[in-house]
Order: sequence, then structure tokens, then C-alpha cells
Amino acid sequence: MEQRMNIAQVEPGAYKGLIATQQYLHTTGLSKIELGLIYIRASQINGCAYCLDMHTKDALKDGETMQRIFVLDGWRETTLFSKEEAVILKMTEEITHITRKGLSEATYEEARSYFDEHKIAQIIMAAVTINAWNRIAISTHLQIGA
Repeated sequence: MEQRMNIAQVEPGAYKGLIATQQYLHTTGLSKIELGLIYIRASQINGCAYCLDMHTKDALKDGETMQRIFVLDGWRETTLFSKEEAVILKMTEEITHITRKGLSEATYEEARSYFDEHKIAQIIMAAVTINAWNRIAISTHLQIGA
């Protein structure tokens, strides 16, 4: 599969906007570990090899463990993730699977028991942002190492 186009070159304004959102997320209350979980889990669901490669490497640099990355797809079957991380992962999955009605009321209410509105909004924006990146990478056949 050959890369199609470079969106950053073809539509730099749009690309810069998405970059700005991602950079903003790194200034919020979301930890690097939490962002990594969101980015990796959404990329697993979407099958984005480019983003999986990038974000698993970043997560390891940020202190995430290989074990947690290896079992992330089966996070419900392990105690390796905190209750807060489990809610973040539920939110990420529901937002990514938007055709299944998106973020459920039950998950939203569970999130409210752990996080304030700002952090909930940040989690939503992180999930939305990585889903946008996944769609760009997949649509343009972005290649690992490119």
C-alpha cells in the first residue's frame, strides 16, 4: 500500500488546527499515561497501524508498561488498570464506536463520579482528536516511519 498524499502539505490550515488541539490536550489535567491509553485504545479499535506504532512508543517513553499495552485490548479482564482508567477506556470505546449511540448515559454518570466537567471534556476531546488522526492516517495510507 502506497501513501496517497500528505495532508499537512495539501491542507496545512486544517492540519495545524488538529495539531493545535492535540498540543492543547498536553496542557490539561490529562496525564501522559491517560492520553496514551486513549490514543492506543482508539487506534486499536480503528485498526490504525501508524497511530498504534507512534503512540505505543510514546507511551513506553512516558512510563507506561509493556504489560499494560499488551493487554489493553482486554482491559476489562484484568486488574492492571485503575477504576479511573477503566472509565477513561469505556469513554474512549463508546466515543470511537459512535454508531453504537456514542457515550452512554451510564458511562457519562460513572465518569462524573470520578472527574469534573473539565476532565470529562478533555477525555472527550482526546478521543475525538485521535479518531480524527486515525481517519487521516488510514485514508491517506500513512506509512510507519513516513
